[in-house]
Amino acid sequence: MIPEPIEETPATTASAGADDASALLSRLRVIEDQPLESRAAAFAQIHDQLQVTLEGSVRERNRDRGVDTSNTHG
Repeated sequence: MIPEPIEETPATTASAGADDASALLSRLRVIEDQPLESRAAAFAQIHDQLQVTLEGSVRERNRDRGVDTSNTHG
């Protein structure tokens, strides 16, 4: 039997967003307790991960709308 796909609803999306935010806050708390040099590297890593996620979301949204993104950076 093939499982049915999970439909994203505002409630499931909000729940996933809350989980992501909670995980991010936990990571930030851990980073804040580290020495300065370690914090800088950890914050840079989080920045890079967030940037990739945001850029991927924009590309996906544009693809779904039929917008050509081949001329964009990244």
